[in-house]
Amino acid sequence: MPDFTWETQSPLRKALVVGRHGAGTGAAGVTLREVRDIALVQVMARRGQAAATAKAAKKLFGVEPPTSPKAVTAKTATLIWSGADQFLAFAPHSGDEFYAKLADTFAGIASLSDQSDGRCALHISGPRARDAMAKFCALDLHDTVFPVGAAASTAIDHTNASVWRSADEAGEAVYNLLVFTSFSDSLWHMIADAALEYGLDAGHVSAVQ
Repeated sequence: MPDFTWETQSPLRKALVVGRHGAGTGAAGVTLREVRDIALVQVMARRGQAAATAKAAKKLFGVEPPTSPKAVTAKTATLIWSGADQFLAFAPHSGDEFYAKLADTFAGIASLSDQSDGRCALHISGPRARDAMAKFCALDLHDTVFPVGAAASTAIDHTNASVWRSADEAGEAVYNLLVFTSFSDSLWHMIADAALEYGLDAGHVSAVQ
């Protein structure tokens, strides 16, 4: 009998070559990471239920979802604006538990779409991260325009991407991208190529909150 066991695999299993690449030696100017083991759910308020959805989100996460292009971080998830009366809930993978909690919380007031296997999450950081991103991203990522917590939906290499800025433990900028898995292989190569002249440190991490 055929074995139909489902084994989750990274969409970048062929493209991602862990290690130091490109120019120079020593510390890389750009650090590029695939973020694995993610849970990602689109939450869309139903007609006339935007206020109820926001109230339910605050009860579940402890913060209100963003109503403009921003990302807010709670203890268990990051909520990312994705349009009028809708947001993405991004968290570490926990089996069906995360989606089940959202389904219970938003029953009757919001529609949910599980995007966990449909999107690939990337982190771009390092002292030359913004220079590398300027080659392929049309957003103005200057600190005064795109500070920590800013978010946007944009086109990168002819495909949609959600972008938001966070910070690492040292307070340095981290640019987070969510891209469709079907395009992630080519996008990874494009981002890596943009970073090679600054020195690239490529790898992967598991999602943490």
